[in-house]
Amino acid sequence: MRRMSVDCDCAGTSAAEPTMADIGICASTDILAIDKACVDMIYSAPDGKDLIERIESRKGLRQLSAMEEIGLGNPNYELVEIN
Repeated sequence: MRRMSVDCDCAGTSAAEPTMADIGICASTDILAIDKACVDMIYSAPDGKDLIERIESRKGLRQLSAMEEIGLGNPNYELVEIN
């Protein structure tokens, strides 16, 4: 979760500059758990407002519920910090 722009990755170098700080590297063997954890960290970030607005304006949270509906992982997770 580094240099997260409100623009799509496909915008490449023309993407808007990030307005929130880097969060870090996340890993999991469960695609739904990792996506849910990343979204939750964005929502809890004090500077996540712009990205949250973009997620919600594009109905981005629907991806998580659709993944759960088709059994593509588990939305429950435990964060383990490694330094």
